[in-house]
Amino acid sequence: MNALITADELAALEHVTLLDVRSRLGGPPGVQFYREGHLPGARYCDLEQDLSSAAGPAGRHPLPDTAAFQESMRRLGVSRGRPVVAYDDAGSTIAARIWWTLRYFGFDDVRVLDGGLQAWADSGRPVTKEEPGPAEPGDFVASPGHLPILDADEAAALARRGVLLDARAGERYRGEVEPIDPRAGHVPGAVSAPTTENLTPRGTFLPAAELRARFEALGVADGVETGAYCGSGVTAAHELLALHLAGLPGALYVGSWSNWSADPGRPVETG
Repeated sequence: MNALITADELAALEHVTLLDVRSRLGGPPGVQFYREGHLPGARYCDLEQDLSSAAGPAGRHPLPDTAAFQESMRRLGVSRGRPVVAYDDAGSTIAARIWWTLRYFGFDDVRVLDGGLQAWADSGRPVTKEEPGPAEPGDFVASPGHLPILDADEAAALARRGVLLDARAGERYRGEVEPIDPRAGHVPGAVSAPTTENLTPRGTFLPAAELRARFEALGVADGVETGAYCGSGVTAAHELLALHLAGLPGALYVGSWSNWSADPGRPVETG
C-alpha cells in the first residue's frame, strides 16, 4: 500500500478517517490552526495528548501508552476496514508521526496527504471551520511492537555498525545551535540527513528513485542496518517515511536527542 495519497485521490476516497495533526513544536496548541480552517470532515489529533506520553527522561515525545493510544484512536474513529489519512502543514513532519505510530501499534491502512493542507488548497478544494460531530467509536486494537525501535544503547551501537541518520537541521547536528535540548551536537558516528532534503520546494516528497539516491549517498543500502533520530522522535518518523518510500527499512530512536543529551554520561560529537 502506498504510504502517500494525493489531494485528488483523497477527494475520491469514501469512508475515510481523516485526521488533522497540525502542530508547532514549542508553539501554540495545534488545535488553534485546526479551528481556523481544516479539511471537511477532519478531526483534530493532538501530538502531545494523542501521539505521545508525558515528557521526561525518556524524551520530549515518548511513545504513548498502549491503552491510552487505543482509546484516543477509537475516539477519533479509527477502525478496521476504514483507511486513515493524516495531514499537516509542515511538510508532513507531524503527519509522519501518526503514520509511523499507527503502524507500530499494528494498524497499516494509513496514509499521509502528500503536500498537506497546502496541496489540498492548491487543488481548488475548500477548507472549513465547521467541526464534525463526535466520531462513531472505532474498534482499533493497539498492539505494540510492529516496527523496530531503538533505545540509546542500541542507537549508539547501530551508529558503529550501520547508518544512524540525524534528521535535524544541519546546524543542530554540527552543534552550532541548540534551541531546546541540554547539549549541542550529535550522537557519535551519526550522519546528518535533514528531513527538509526529502521534500520538493512545494513540500511534497521527492520521487522514490530520488529519495533512494539520496539515502544511498549517505551510506544506506539494502542489507545495511539503518536507524533515525531527531530532536524528540517526531521528524525522525518523517525520515522513516522517506526511507519507506525509497524501499529501505529503518528503526526509530524514539527518545532521540532529547533523551541522549539529557544523560551527562553520553558522549557528544560536534562538527
